[in-house]
Amino acid sequence: MRAWKAILCTLLFIILDLTITTLLYIHGSNMKKILLDITHFDIFHSTLDIWGMSLLRVCLLLGGAVGVAKNTTHGPKRLRASKTFIIIIASIISIYATVKFLLYSEVVKSMNDPWLWCLFMWTYLTLLATFFLWELLSSVTPLRQNFTSMESGCLEEKESLLNAHSDNCKDSKKKEVPSGAAIYKLLSYTKPDMGLLGIALFFLLISTLGKSIIAHSVCVCVRVCMCVKSMQSFLTLILLYFVLFGISSFAAGVRGGIFTLTFARLNVRIRNLLFRSLMHQEIGFFDSNHTGDITSRLTSDTTIVSDLISQNMNIFLRSAVKAAGVCVFMLSLSWQLSLVTFIGFPIIILVSEMYGKYYKKLAKEVQDALAKANHIAEETISAMKTVRSFANEDTEANFYFEKLQQMYKLNKTQALAYAFYMWSNSLAQLALQVSILFYGGHLVISGHMTSGNLISFIIYKLVLAECMENIGSVYTGLMQGVGAAEKVFAFIDRKPIMSSDGTLAPESLKGQIEFRNVTFAYPTRPETEVLKNVSFTLRPGEVTALVGPSGSGKSSCVNLLEIFYTPQSGEILLDGKPIKEYNHTYFHSKVSLVSQEPVLFARSITENITYGLSSCSSDSVVQASQKANAHGFITELQDGYHTETGEKGAQLSGGQKQRVAIARALIREPQVLILDEATSALDAESEHVVQQALNSIMQNRTVLVIAHRLSTVENAHNIIVLDKGHVVEQGTHKQLLQREGLYSKLVQRQILGLKTGTEEKGQSALSHGHDVVTRSSRR
Repeated sequence: MRAWKAILCTLLFIILDLTITTLLYIHGSNMKKILLDITHFDIFHSTLDIWGMSLLRVCLLLGGAVGVAKNTTHGPKRLRASKTFIIIIASIISIYATVKFLLYSEVVKSMNDPWLWCLFMWTYLTLLATFFLWELLSSVTPLRQNFTSMESGCLEEKESLLNAHSDNCKDSKKKEVPSGAAIYKLLSYTKPDMGLLGIALFFLLISTLGKSIIAHSVCVCVRVCMCVKSMQSFLTLILLYFVLFGISSFAAGVRGGIFTLTFARLNVRIRNLLFRSLMHQEIGFFDSNHTGDITSRLTSDTTIVSDLISQNMNIFLRSAVKAAGVCVFMLSLSWQLSLVTFIGFPIIILVSEMYGKYYKKLAKEVQDALAKANHIAEETISAMKTVRSFANEDTEANFYFEKLQQMYKLNKTQALAYAFYMWSNSLAQLALQVSILFYGGHLVISGHMTSGNLISFIIYKLVLAECMENIGSVYTGLMQGVGAAEKVFAFIDRKPIMSSDGTLAPESLKGQIEFRNVTFAYPTRPETEVLKNVSFTLRPGEVTALVGPSGSGKSSCVNLLEIFYTPQSGEILLDGKPIKEYNHTYFHSKVSLVSQEPVLFARSITENITYGLSSCSSDSVVQASQKANAHGFITELQDGYHTETGEKGAQLSGGQKQRVAIARALIREPQVLILDEATSALDAESEHVVQQALNSIMQNRTVLVIAHRLSTVENAHNIIVLDKGHVVEQGTHKQLLQREGLYSKLVQRQILGLKTGTEEKGQSALSHGHDVVTRSSRR
């Protein structure tokens, strides 16, 4: 909000407050009475102190307005930091005003004066208005930001383009969302179930009102036993109690069942939205967010959100309605004792507010610690073979235990904070109870209240205390749920940096790929360019091979061609059109990848081969498997094509997984085929058969091969040599050997490795000498 608007509203309220408070105070009094109040102040007969509270409110608001006017940048921040102080001051003033009203009622015979009632009511309203204006002043936008909004908008847009990828890891550190906004947003997801919630609220009202009347009937029973002493009346009340209890119990059961069903649907809805959002995030998002963290949000946090919100909203509504009914009965018994009871509310609310904020912060830290522990567990279990091969089980277990210990330390802090909260809350309840007993006894002795009404009031007070305790525990639970909800919503609302909204889907596709001045750096390492001004062309009907030392950028070219990432500059064209303009589904049906380490899902072999296809015949699956030389071993399995591959294909050997992955690519009959070491895990005979199959399907297709085996590279129509992100050589196998450049050195290194009979660590771009010997003997 603009500063001048907030300051103007504050000044107008200050004038209004002073005017109305003064008029209410001096009504019916002359100047002599006012002077007498000042010189001979009597707390039992004068309301001068109530008028003085308006001066305190004026000083607070005037100080805040002046601070914001002098410094629109730091002033609102200071006001936000002092919000708790304002709440404390407002609570003290409200308590003092209530005590003053009760003291005044003791000596003033007539309490029917409307001006007196208006003065006290105006005091309470102005306290609420003061807090509202303090919030308004603290939300002021700095003037510099207003004057330079257009310029800053341009700068932000430019900066977002430069730092978009790096922002992925900072999503969780965005500006904190207010708790109320998070709860409201969470409840907004229940809109499809508003009908069920309406029915649940109806039975909630019946249940809670029934329990309130039950409490009233108990009080009436007590009075009947003490005063009337009629057995017939007593039995009638017992029968009424039984009927009310039965109706209330039935309504409570229906209410509980509907609430449980509704929030179970909410849980499913949130999980579905979160998973769908994750499925559409760019690959860079998963590079900068650990899998354990993501799965923790999807499992642990969503469960916390749905369970805590469902339970706490149920308890809150039940307790709130029940407390409202009890308050009505309490006011009917004694408005004086009711005011004494209400004095404790600001204190309880203040303690709950302060504790809730601190608990919310701790809950977030606990969830983060749990996510880190989950990440360690997920990473270790998924790489159990590596852990076992290095005999590192105890080290990993100790590392996981350290993460759990960090979470345990936070849990101890939570327990300590909860203990202090319960202690302060109990102390406030004790002070309130003593005050009620003391003042209630005074009212009975002075004849303003009967002993039976006092006992009934104390019973109501115990019921109200139970409701307030439940509401306090609800607030704690909601803060924990809000902490988890903010993290879940951060993922649900996150917009992917890379959009998949292309629409091109031509009926025919030639398959010509062109890298045009492409420069690229990974999102997690934006300062390191792995490709620098790379340009080359992949032509239809030709096999193009990418070779080069490790880290030269070969796999990065594949990642860009698969639209896993977007380059910082330059573009990649398919048939002369940027690949990002093509429809996502269409593009990946025409461009297929067989990677060096294929990933299979824990499904049947048929489901893995047809992965991503809506419908596919069994004959097509078999034909693709035959081309990939996979049909033979599949039919030998016990369940054939229905055999489960296990997690990540663990039930199959490396060569079998690779052949299934090749069949998965071939069944699509792609126009562009990318083979990233597609035959590296096959034995010599299988590789020969699969290579023949690949050679047969390469005709009229664009093929990009990344291979270390000379037999594959030397037959390519065009070989592109990469080194440190640059294209250093290009040509056929024979041409590149004649140039005696990097490619020639790599070949010589391979031949040297054959002669020495050793294998170098960290194989160069052309290794696997044994295969070369095998191929040479065949030729």
